[in-house]
Amino acid sequence: MLLTPDTLVFVVAMLAAGALAGFVAGLFGIGGGFVVVPALASVLTLLSAGADASETDKIMHVAIGTSLATIIFTSLRSVQAHAKRGAVDFEILKSWTPWVVIGVVLGLFVARYLDGHALKVTFGVGVFIMAWHFLFPVLTQRGPISNEMPKGFMRGGLGSFLGGYCTLLGIGGGTPAVLIMTLSGQPMHRAVATAAGFGTIIAVPGTIGSILGGLGETGLPFGSLGYVNIIAALAITSMSVITAPWGVAVAHSLNGVHLRRALGLYLLATSSIMLVSAFTPPSRGTALLADPAPTVMAISADISIPQSEEDHGI
Repeated sequence: MLLTPDTLVFVVAMLAAGALAGFVAGLFGIGGGFVVVPALASVLTLLSAGADASETDKIMHVAIGTSLATIIFTSLRSVQAHAKRGAVDFEILKSWTPWVVIGVVLGLFVARYLDGHALKVTFGVGVFIMAWHFLFPVLTQRGPISNEMPKGFMRGGLGSFLGGYCTLLGIGGGTPAVLIMTLSGQPMHRAVATAAGFGTIIAVPGTIGSILGGLGETGLPFGSLGYVNIIAALAITSMSVITAPWGVAVAHSLNGVHLRRALGLYLLATSSIMLVSAFTPPSRGTALLADPAPTVMAISADISIPQSEEDHGI
């Protein structure tokens, strides 16, 4: 398809979303999933105004699938950086991988039967829980509740829950993974470093499943391969490289406690916006973009955030 005014609007909007995602990711030290999903959902909703309900219902699937794709490279870069310092516990990753992947598969299966409204509510509630954690860190203030990582049934349950929960939200799982490990007596630096690996474990099968699950679907945004939008992934990657350092610079000028509270407030606002959107009737207008037939593009992209090692692919 040739570049038209409509596709140009789409590309510019994705670049803007990528710039915002990069800045906020750099500011708060997160991998971008909490930013990418609401940004994509908002932009694609605006550009699809007036489209058939069956088409707009797929927007959240595309937003989540694209977010998972953008996490792959971020988490891999983070793992590489942490591994050079010997901070990554690969034994934990190896023992948890099967259970996390099972959770991802279950999450993809559940998402397949959820419409856009249900996915928005799921995302809104999930982000609200994370916002509450940052605003009122009750669990982390209690200190470790064990001196070793969960094993057996507990490991299987937590690993599967982590994979499914993060897949439904389109995030890399850095925050819940760090919480699990610190409560299990792991040092914070090792927990943060190892949590980056969970992002890869979740994002790779999550992206593949999103692509396969959306193949054959019509009415997806232009440039989509299944439920992963290639244009958005590339735009977010390119712009985040530029804007993430700006966020990092601002972050270093803020007090750590204030920064944590700011992240909690940001997530609370994001949760509220998503929940309001879930219960607001779509506006009517002229749809700007729609790909009437399935595309045959193939690529994988991610947010690349050249910041401190505190970015662990949340």
